[in-house]
Amino acid sequence: MKKVAFYTLGCKLNFSETSTLARLMEEQGHERVEFTEQPDVFIINTCSVTDNADKKCRKIVREAQKVNPDGFVAIVGCYAQLKPAEISEIPGVDAVLGAAEKFRLHELIGTFEKTAVNQPAVIYNSPISEAIDYHASYSLNDRTRTFLKVQDGCDYPCAYCTIPLARGKSRSDTVANVVRAAREIAGRTGTNGAVKEIVLTGVNIGDFGITNATGADGQRTETFLDLIKALDEVDGIERFRISSIEPNLLTDEIISFVAQSKRFVPHFHVPLQSGSNKVLGLMRRRYKRELYAERVARIKELMPHACIGVDVIVGHPGETADAFLETYQFLNELPISYLHVFTYSERPNTTAIAIKPTVPGHVRAERSKMLHILSDKKRRAFYDAQVGREATVLFEEDIADGLMQGFTENYVRVVAKYDPLLINEIMPVLLTGVNADGLVEVSEVETVYEKH
Repeated sequence: MKKVAFYTLGCKLNFSETSTLARLMEEQGHERVEFTEQPDVFIINTCSVTDNADKKCRKIVREAQKVNPDGFVAIVGCYAQLKPAEISEIPGVDAVLGAAEKFRLHELIGTFEKTAVNQPAVIYNSPISEAIDYHASYSLNDRTRTFLKVQDGCDYPCAYCTIPLARGKSRSDTVANVVRAAREIAGRTGTNGAVKEIVLTGVNIGDFGITNATGADGQRTETFLDLIKALDEVDGIERFRISSIEPNLLTDEIISFVAQSKRFVPHFHVPLQSGSNKVLGLMRRRYKRELYAERVARIKELMPHACIGVDVIVGHPGETADAFLETYQFLNELPISYLHVFTYSERPNTTAIAIKPTVPGHVRAERSKMLHILSDKKRRAFYDAQVGREATVLFEEDIADGLMQGFTENYVRVVAKYDPLLINEIMPVLLTGVNADGLVEVSEVETVYEKH
């Protein structure tokens, strides 16, 4: 039996899959250990949304070699599917497993042998067209919240994106299976006690309902609305949170249901990518800015205190100075809460790399800085608007300088005096003000706890 360590790069979906891979290992008698505990095997689950993610993978391999030069290093995830030959040449890497093979890790570990110096790693990598099976996953014990995978892959041909090449066609679990997993999670006790919040995750979760990877419309028998209605009836989980959903798939029915839901919280993360209809067309997105504005207005109409996060890409080919200012002004006027800003990077085998003119690197950096500043302003305005309200906070094991943090139902990050009894507890609080670090302070946490 082996001591196995995992390191996860990238999104919530990767965290859910890493946790599941680890449990499969443990079921076979292997021991999951921390990265620094002299593992026999290092599993690095990679992202490849940007070039920076690729560089991070190489750095983690180097660190693994420092910890145990004789340790076996296996690379899985999106980077492993996209560039297996390139990864196989990285010094210290012993195996590369693609999208269709990574869930066979627990079967293959018995065959793992350290490769000789200057020899390429062994590659287990099928064409992405063979990644047609759906593998259910959820995280446990990694964080206070649990990430529950409900969907994988994507059929959207966005010009800048490699995800369809890395994860394959859209496919998802059934409503019955996801509900069963949620009930299983509710019945499990992690390191901090029972799970209080589940975050639904996937590549394109609004596309939920395709139970195989053919992409044929006739195969869709259930919808994302069906899923959240069913999950709302699951006892034992106090909160469900939707990680991210495309604006064209965020229907009035979904928004209306969340507004009156027992368990789904008023927090939406809705990718925009650009506020210019011309750039949205170049990106091959499936909506225009007018629809996005309608979705935001509808959310705020039904849930005035809802948190709305936005993904936006700067420097995409064809984004002129005027197009960027159009995006900036559009975002500035929208009642949104924060931005996730991504700087465009050229990715092989995407259609965006053929679009002209390209945006110089220093211009991309300037535009990114402008939107990060705007994000800070939006978040501060949103937090200021919450002061004086009562809310509930799920306190996390995130402690520094005698203080602990947590998130309200509408995703306001709060800070309070550390109390070990509050870890992984959902407690009512009064939001009293925003501190110098941009976090919201609360009052009477101890008093409220005693009352409950």
